[in-house]
Amino acid sequence: MSESLFTQLLDLACGAFLLAAVVVLWRRELAMIVRLFALQGLALATIALLLGLHEDRWGLIVVAMGIGALRAGLLPYLIRRALRAFVAQRDGEDGGLGGSEEARETQPLVNVAVSLLTAAALTLLAYAVANPLVELDSTPATRALPVGVAVVLIGFFVLVTRRRALAQVVGFLLLDNGITATAFLAASGVPLIVELGVSFDVLLAVLVLQVLTLRVREAFGTTDIDDLRELHD
Repeated sequence: MSESLFTQLLDLACGAFLLAAVVVLWRRELAMIVRLFALQGLALATIALLLGLHEDRWGLIVVAMGIGALRAGLLPYLIRRALRAFVAQRDGEDGGLGGSEEARETQPLVNVAVSLLTAAALTLLAYAVANPLVELDSTPATRALPVGVAVVLIGFFVLVTRRRALAQVVGFLLLDNGITATAFLAASGVPLIVELGVSFDVLLAVLVLQVLTLRVREAFGTTDIDDLRELHD
């Protein structure tokens, strides 16, 4: 693969990776948010695959395939299954009238316009913070490093501003995707055993969060954080 082709494909994958995180802030349907997370997982796998092909590192190519299977396949499947369970249970309780409310982020703490402006500000901040690191070793991968930092910040923003438990799970996963992309772009990947360990930890965390959110939904009838806080008060 030529250097120019590698740079173009890497920039395209990083652009899709960042765009998926930004569009998550725009959409309120949880099903669409899960699809966007799956697309971001595919973009992350593409980033790792391009780095592996460019550097002839078969271990990194294996990691890329594992990331694609886990973050574009298995994790979105688990979240969609939990979402279907929520909607089915709500439909059973309300006679089919309340499922759409449970499947949407109806009242985020920050509206869409402010969320998108915040995403732009966080992206600029990421470029400002990562610029000294890029100047140390300017390569196509390190020049894309601010994208990973921006997704970390956007994922944290989603985590603290969304009120549905499943939306917060997606925010946590966006944060983890950003950290993984930053590691790939800054150091041309991580050892296979480290990435496998982290991936299994993330999978375990999602399984635990899925069980907890289902239990909360069964016990209190909602996964809205403000409603649960009112019950506590």
